[in-house]
Amino acid sequence: MSDKVKNIALSPDGSAVRILDQTRLPGEVVYLDLHGREEMYEAIKALRVRGAPAIGIFAAWGLYVLARSYGEDEFFPRLDDDCDYLISCRPTAVNLARQAERMRALAHGMQGRPIPDIVAALGREAKAIHEEDVAMCRTIAEAGLSLLHPGDTVLTHCNAGPLATSEYGTGLGPLLLAAERGVEIKAYVDETRPLLQGARLTAWELMNAGIDCTLICDNMAALAMKQGRIRAVLAGCDRMAANGDAANKIGTSGAAIIAQHYGVPVYILLPSSTIDLSCPTGADIPIEERDGEEIRSMWYVQPMAPAGVKCWDPAFDVTDHELITAVVTEKGVIYPPYDVNLKKLFG
Repeated sequence: MSDKVKNIALSPDGSAVRILDQTRLPGEVVYLDLHGREEMYEAIKALRVRGAPAIGIFAAWGLYVLARSYGEDEFFPRLDDDCDYLISCRPTAVNLARQAERMRALAHGMQGRPIPDIVAALGREAKAIHEEDVAMCRTIAEAGLSLLHPGDTVLTHCNAGPLATSEYGTGLGPLLLAAERGVEIKAYVDETRPLLQGARLTAWELMNAGIDCTLICDNMAALAMKQGRIRAVLAGCDRMAANGDAANKIGTSGAAIIAQHYGVPVYILLPSSTIDLSCPTGADIPIEERDGEEIRSMWYVQPMAPAGVKCWDPAFDVTDHELITAVVTEKGVIYPPYDVNLKKLFG
């Protein structure tokens, strides 16, 4: 997949982070070179770059690009300020803060060394973070595919493919790997209101990969499961608590509740960088709330709700660990009890 989708890269001269602007998909494929911190913040906030692993990778490359412009006397104050600034952009996905803090810790651990050496080390660290995610995604795809059978049809929610990570993705990884191997796995794709990541991004990725997919409205999933059309639910994750509760795009928990009712397994696929063992339960995960205009008027030629109506627009919900059949990471398939088994592998 990496030769088909390059959603994040360093510009050839190293002066910018180059991203595929996901707000323009599927109609246009547009790349942006981002040089300054305000541009980087806006890109994350506006979802030009999105997906928990992807924004962590983006933050790492962004901090390297920014660090190249710091003067010697201002290096650490500016690094700390830019690090805090980018972290503040989106609170739910743990990868953003984790990878930014990894870059900060590396730099501070080298205090006293020449600034050019520190900057070069930050570049190597960003590259390592990116390459680690590529390897993790491939391993997650392999493990996830072991849970499926030829001819299965799965339900996807939001977008957890290469656009949200570095290569195969997490939730879509098994489908993309199956397609490479000539194994047919079909998908029903939740459109994923209000931002339509399923309709705009997942359907685009699956069709480009030659995978048989059918787009549905989010509220059609229950009927599809009742009629036996869906054999498994595959979803990514923006932050997993120590007990296995999983924060993901709004609507994931609803799909999981329906799946439990109809006996459909729910698999959450994520890299270890998305697991937050310092967060005891899903109740401790901060939930980002976004501008209600995403509900009222976004995507419409004219607003489709009365002017002045109050809107509530949480970007994520938390799927309780009791609803999750298995968790798939780069270390394999993990089954309950998650509070014990996650700690065994990642503690």
